[in-house]
Amino acid sequence: MHTLHDDEAETHYLGQFIPLHYHHNMLTDKNRMDNFKAAIDFAVFEGAKVLELGGGTGVLSYLAADKASHVWCVEFNPVLVAESRRLLALNPNGHKVEVVHADAFDYLPPEPVDVVICEMIHVAMLREKQIEVIEAFKVRYRARFGDKLPLFIPTAVIMAVQPLQQDYDFSGYHAPIIQFQRVFAEHPGAMELAPPQTYSILDLSQPTGREISWQGTFTLEQTGMVNALRFFTKNVLTINPQDGSTIDWVIDYLVLPLLQPLDARAGDELQVSFRYLSGGSIRSLENSIRTTLKVASKP
Repeated sequence: MHTLHDDEAETHYLGQFIPLHYHHNMLTDKNRMDNFKAAIDFAVFEGAKVLELGGGTGVLSYLAADKASHVWCVEFNPVLVAESRRLLALNPNGHKVEVVHADAFDYLPPEPVDVVICEMIHVAMLREKQIEVIEAFKVRYRARFGDKLPLFIPTAVIMAVQPLQQDYDFSGYHAPIIQFQRVFAEHPGAMELAPPQTYSILDLSQPTGREISWQGTFTLEQTGMVNALRFFTKNVLTINPQDGSTIDWVIDYLVLPLLQPLDARAGDELQVSFRYLSGGSIRSLENSIRTTLKVASKP
């Protein structure tokens, strides 16, 4: 049986070493920016107090400052601290954002807040420390301010998995490697062999453990070579309690090659299992994947 260990996590989590120029990609990602802008505009009310854990360039804190009376923007990377202060000074309401050079694992605002924004998110909740940071924050916050927690953005995470036949031919070079696929784009090299299945739902307003595990069965709808699994991550940024509608952000898909591809036919049953820790490495998930094929009986 595969055993989970903290040493499967990477030495440095992703947010510690994202270079400054990479943030341009995030700022120009309309899928990310438009949905966060809508969620923040909906959740942050006039005069609210807001905390952002892991602020990066400060853009989400800037969006919150449109209505908030004060925003604490916590960032660990000193280069990003300086850059976010520079950028916020160029924008309206930037003066309402206090950039704090601190570790999100340790920081607590000087007074209660209404909303906490924490965009430390990687597909399948790997690499980044979103769960650990939020759980540690809840403990500190309750100890100082009581049991009533602020609203979290995102408020929940829904994850799903799907079997694929993935093309790994690159100019004649066969290379089964980890891939990221853009959301809402065409993926001509990927053949979907069965619909996705949800394997985990994390409600960040409730106690959330790091262990994520799943065992399920897909009935294949197409004949092909099962040689990869595609992982989906939908962040429920906020919920409208009046009608139950949500503002969501689906991030890029993660496609992991299987070590042992399976030649399968439509009607066969593919059994899949895996176990990993949130914040762990991609390799830790990849190494935990187990697949077996139950061949459908011929008529």
